[in-house]
Order: sequence, then C-alpha cells, then structure tokens
Amino acid sequence: MEKETIIQKAVRVLLITALIALGGYVLGKGSLIIKAEYLNGDGKIAERFLADAEEKAIEVYMPGLLYTETEEKAPEEATVQWILGRVLEQVPFLNYLDQENAYKTAVESSTTYDKIVAENSGFLEAKILEENQEAGPVGAGEEDAPQAAEAEKTQETEDASAAGIQERAPVTDIPLEKFQDYDYVINNFFVIDKTTTINSEQLNAPELVQKDLRMQTGNDKPQILIYHSHSQEDFADSVPGDTSTTVVGVGEYLTDLLSQKYDYNVIHVTDVFDMVDGKLDRNKAYNYAGDKIQQILEENPSIEVVIDLHRDGIAEGKKLVTDVNGKPTAQIMFFNGLSRTTKNGDIPSLPNPYIQDNLALSLQLSLEAKKYYPDFTRCIYLKGYRYNLHMRPKSLLVECGAQTNTVAEVKNAMEPLADILNKVLKGE
Repeated sequence: MEKETIIQKAVRVLLITALIALGGYVLGKGSLIIKAEYLNGDGKIAERFLADAEEKAIEVYMPGLLYTETEEKAPEEATVQWILGRVLEQVPFLNYLDQENAYKTAVESSTTYDKIVAENSGFLEAKILEENQEAGPVGAGEEDAPQAAEAEKTQETEDASAAGIQERAPVTDIPLEKFQDYDYVINNFFVIDKTTTINSEQLNAPELVQKDLRMQTGNDKPQILIYHSHSQEDFADSVPGDTSTTVVGVGEYLTDLLSQKYDYNVIHVTDVFDMVDGKLDRNKAYNYAGDKIQQILEENPSIEVVIDLHRDGIAEGKKLVTDVNGKPTAQIMFFNGLSRTTKNGDIPSLPNPYIQDNLALSLQLSLEAKKYYPDFTRCIYLKGYRYNLHMRPKSLLVECGAQTNTVAEVKNAMEPLADILNKVLKGE
C-alpha cells in the first residue's frame, strides 16, 4: 500500500472521529427507531434503521457529498479511501497541499507507475465495456502546372454535369485565419465530453483543416467501407423486421449515393454485431464489429475511408431536423474517441495512431457542412475511448439523426453527407 500523506492522515483521523460520534448517534436514535418499529409490528426494521443511519451520516457529517457528482466506486476500493477522495474533492486546498508535499518529497518511480497501471486495469476494463454500449498516412498529391490543374478542374466539372451532379454555391465563408483561434474552433465545432480532455497542442486546428485527405486509390478497387456497430438502431416510423427502415437501410442509401452519383467503389457491411441469441446485446458490439472490419480491411488494403453509421438517442420530446434543398433533413453529429480519459490520461490498452487524422476528417467535413449546409451538423463530439477509429487514418463515426426522426428525414441527410464527403475526398 502506498504511504499516506500528512493531509490524508489528518483527514482519516477526522473521519474516524466523525464515525465514532455517528456511532453514538446511531445507538441513541437507532434504539428509538427499533423500539417504535417493533411496537408497530413492522417487519422491515433493519432496512429502515440502516437507511436512516446512512441518510443522517451524510446529512450531519458530510453534507458536501450530497453535491458531489456520483461516481461508481471500484470493487477493490475501500470505503474509507472512497470517502477520503470525496473529501479532498470538496476541499481543493487539501489537494493543493497534498501535491506540494508530494512534489517536495519524491518523484514517482517507474515501480509506482506500474502499480498505478495495474490498479486501474479494472477501471479500464469497465470503460471498454462502456465503449461497446456506445495503410499509412495519406501522402500529398502530385503538384501539377497551373494550366494542367485548370484543365483538370474543367474536365471534372464537365464530368460532374454529365453525371447529374449539381454544384452547390457556398452559403457561408469561414476564413482559414479563424482556425488560429483555438477558443473559436472549440466553441463553434466541438463538444467535449467530461470523460476526456484536449488542448491546443492536441488539437492543432490550422494543421487539421489543411491536412491532405484526398482519395489516393482509384475506383477500380474498394475505396470506402460503411458498416454499423449498432445495426438494430431504428427510427420513429421504422417497420419491425424491415432493415431498409433501420440505420442499415440508411447506410444502403449512402452507399448508393457515393457509388452511383459520385463514382466511388464502396463496400457496405450489413452484418449484425449487437444481437446475441436473438436478443439485443451491445456489451461487445464494438469488439465483434472490430474483428469483422479488420478482416475486411486485410482482404481489401485499398480501402481508405471507414464509416461507422449510427443514429443518436435523445429525449423523446426533441427532434433533430433542419431544411436542406426544401426537404426535412435530420441533423448529424461527428463523433471522435481520443483514447484518453480525464481521470487516467492516455489509455495504453486502446491505442490509436490515427487520432489526428480522425480529427482532421471530422473537422474538414464540418467546415464543408458549415459552408454549404450551415444548420446540417450539430457538432463534433469528443469522448474518452476509441470506438474502432484506429483501423484507418480516415475513420469516421457519424450519428445520423435520432430515434425521434423519420426514416425519410434520415435518408435525406445522406445527400448532403455524401456531398461533403466527396468535397473533402476530392479536395474541392
């Protein structure tokens, strides 16, 4: 066991004193309760006695705990240690003294680090379970002479017209200089979950928005893979048993748009990863999906873009809908896992060498959406784990609408999504 600090000892003595006082209170108060309940013939004496003791303990001696965010206590964590942690949270000055004392006495050894990692293994396993509920870097393109580039652009425009693709004019313009302002980027593009943290070094927006994400593989080979970790997600008017009215059907429409309208070579995986023995079970959905997708990627190394298509879950009275081209369209949200938690820092067991590439793809897609479809995207949501975004640099998790949207609204959302994907992958 690690040596306690002076502050921790003091707090422990204080707690023990409080508990002794509590014992006296319990004996006095508790005896009256037992006597009264016995006389009333109530059979739940022990249950009421313990509930009253617990309530009074918190109310009288540790009222601050009532305002402390609920946090699951690890099975191996002693009750006193848990209370000690909560007291330190309530009195930040104690934490400050604790840190000062630790700084002056010693630097954490590698043995201590290994112990910390071992002690947190249970926590990480739990978080990996929670996550289930929920090729190298692309090189720069060839530089052509200005005349050749202009001729290529003209040819692409002619090809697009022939394919029936209508060019949409930008609605808004966001200068790249804006991305020098970290606070602007965070406030306008991201929502950061309390499970994780990020700073301006980890999120270098100027680099991310200018990263070359153009498709390097020709469409004679598979280029894009679409799948669904949660294939059973459906919508307000989905028909039971009809997969075309679930997120799988939405993925099929996105596949058709990307392959037929924009001429990409797309593989759509419709396998089920969140059903076990005929029942909905998402405890290992990301594990099962990861195994299958990794196999497909090994068989098709040409695939550059991997998209896990979901729908969100929100309050029943809320609806995520906007108007695009005169059609009611579900709003979407991009989702990134950072393999880093606020509590434990980087998670070695969930490595992702492509976090920066993942972020670049989400940010560039969001930028294109704000230019052409200003109310289409909700945000880029950052959370602490990984979500199978480590298998390709250009990996994307998209939440398309929610359970309160109609199937038509969500399928309508695939049209602007396919458009902004094409803009980023073509470098337009």
